[in-house]
Amino acid sequence: MKKLLEKEVEAILVKEMRLIGGRAYKWVSPGNTGVPDRIVMFPDGLIEFVEMKTEDGKLSDTQRTQIRRLRDLGHDVSVVYGVKGLCRMFEYNGFYEVAAKLRRKYDKEDWFEKGKYMFNGEKIV
Repeated sequence: MKKLLEKEVEAILVKEMRLIGGRAYKWVSPGNTGVPDRIVMFPDGLIEFVEMKTEDGKLSDTQRTQIRRLRDLGHDVSVVYGVKGLCRMFEYNGFYEVAAKLRRKYDKEDWFEKGKYMFNGEKIV
């Protein structure tokens, strides 16, 4: 599978959220570098901050700090690594059909191969 750029995975997130009746707004916060890329609003009312990364992307120290601050305030924050991580995020939130569709479209490989995926509460790799 061709490795997708972060902005390409982000575009997939935005499109799929709209298709299920949710939204994934771009978060730009002047003077606050390192905030997550998106504020994701699921149709069931769940709001989650999402930092997008390529499959081999890494969080900066500033991003780690911002994620910790948001979690300390009681907010859900996910770091999503590539399309595989996006699938796991949709599954985690109960949108199994979206995850299955993305798997069929973007990857034919073994989905249990090594890789890093992080969601609410899991450690940041």
